[in-house]
Amino acid sequence: MIYTVTFNPALDYVVHMSKDLVPGITNRSDSEEIYFGGKGINVSTVLSELGLNSTALGFVAGFTGRAIEDGVNKSGINADFIHLPEGNSRINVKIKASDETEVNCQGPAIPKECLDMLFAKLDTLVNGDTLVLAGSIPSSLPDNIYEKILERLDKRGVNFVVDATRDLLLNVLKYHPFLIKPNKQELGEMFNVEIDTDDDIEKYAKKLQEKGARNVLISMAGEGSMLITEDGQRLRQGVCKGKVKNSVGAGDSMVAGFIAGYEKSKDYQVALNTGTAAGGATAFSDGLATAELIDKLYKTLI
Repeated sequence: MIYTVTFNPALDYVVHMSKDLVPGITNRSDSEEIYFGGKGINVSTVLSELGLNSTALGFVAGFTGRAIEDGVNKSGINADFIHLPEGNSRINVKIKASDETEVNCQGPAIPKECLDMLFAKLDTLVNGDTLVLAGSIPSSLPDNIYEKILERLDKRGVNFVVDATRDLLLNVLKYHPFLIKPNKQELGEMFNVEIDTDDDIEKYAKKLQEKGARNVLISMAGEGSMLITEDGQRLRQGVCKGKVKNSVGAGDSMVAGFIAGYEKSKDYQVALNTGTAAGGATAFSDGLATAELIDKLYKTLI
C-alpha cells in the first residue's frame, strides 16, 4: 500500500481573473474553483488517476477539515485523517490573473496527543509499503518530524519518498529513502555551489547518494529533469510541450507519476517518463493531471 502524509491540508480556492489584480480596490473574478490541497493529497489524487490506491494520512480540523475529508474520500482515495480538537483547516487563495498570486494560510495547531495518533497509524506499515512525505512542517510540529518518522520505521522495508528541501531532506538521507526530488537550485544550495551543467547535477546528486539516498530525481524547470538511479544509471528527460496554465501541484504530480510508473514496470526510464508526463499534465491543466492527458503526453516522450 502507498501512504501519503499531509500535515497541513487545505481547501485551495482558485480565482480566475481576465484583468490584472489591482491592490487597494475591489477586484472581481471571472470564475472560481475549489480543490482539496496539500502536497501529500496531491500525490494521492494523481496516483488515483493512474490507477493506484493510496491512503491519505494527516490532520484536519473544523468545517473545512470535514470538507477536505469528504472530498478526498469522494475522489476514490482512502482518507484516514486525524481530527484536531481546535481550529479549522486552512483555506489557501490562488489568484490567476496576468500574474499568479497565492496566499497560503497557517492552519491549526497540532497537539502532541494527535501526533502520537499519527505515529500509531504509521506503526502499521509493513515491508513493501511506500510512504510519501512532502512539503514544509507546520510550526506546531518539531522541525525534525521527518527524521523522527523515518527513524521509527527504519529497517521495516518501507520505501520512503521524500520531497523536501535543505536540512529537512539532508537529515533523513541516513535512512536510505527510495526517492528524493530536489530541484536544481535546491541541489546547489545544499552544497553551497553553483550548478551549471548536467555533469554538475550528476556529481552532486551522487553526493546525496553517498549520504544514503537511493534514487535522486532532479527537476530543472524548463530544462527537464535528470534521474540518477541506485544502479548507476544517468537518465535525462526534457519537458513536455504545451501551454503552462498552472504551477500548483506539478512537482507533486511528478512524484506520483514516478511512483506509479515504477510500481507498474520496475523500470526507471518508464518511471521518469511517467513522472514527466504527470508533471506536464498538471502544468497544462487548471487543476491536477488527468489520466487521459498523462497518457497523451507520455506517448510524446517515448
